[in-house]
Amino acid sequence: MGTTKFTFDTVFEARQDVVSDAARARKRITLSQGELDSMLSLARNEGLGAGQVRAMEDTAHAARDTISAIDAALARLREELHAVREGAVQVALAAARRLARTALARFPHEEVEDTLRQAMHQAVGEPRLTLRAAPDVAEALKARIAEIAHDEAFDGRVQISAEPHLHGADCRIEWRGGGLERSEAAIAAALEALASRHFSTSAQES
Repeated sequence: MGTTKFTFDTVFEARQDVVSDAARARKRITLSQGELDSMLSLARNEGLGAGQVRAMEDTAHAARDTISAIDAALARLREELHAVREGAVQVALAAARRLARTALARFPHEEVEDTLRQAMHQAVGEPRLTLRAAPDVAEALKARIAEIAHDEAFDGRVQISAEPHLHGADCRIEWRGGGLERSEAAIAAALEALASRHFSTSAQES
């Protein structure tokens, strides 16, 4: 039986102490007071920075919520203001119409007289002017036509025609070159349109 001769390629050096990784981990690390202070300061600054960021985010969220609440409140306020203004306009118009009807029922001839005076200014130089009015108004103004024409320096002739289909202060004045008409219905419609335009403009500005 033959024998095999072992050869060793590994060369064993002089004995050395081998420290394991676990032992190194257990080895106590010694830090100076300055290093400790520096580490504490860095940790504190990082903590403060994170806290400030969170605080700023919370503040931003709160600000957005507040702005949304204010916008909603303003929208409700605008709606309520719009309703209040619309109601106020309607009440004012109703009161004005009632007062106007009451005044006209008592003194319709005064409104017709004012309209007649305006017509005389526009019909300067005309030879004749015709006033068409309700019978009671025509009767009330007949005795004053000469005085009115004299006051307004109108040299033409004034003819008064009683029209049964006209009522109150409604009247129509005609002359060769034009005419003038007063209608309670037209005046009421004009007032309604004026109030509506004013109300709409005020609401948009608000």
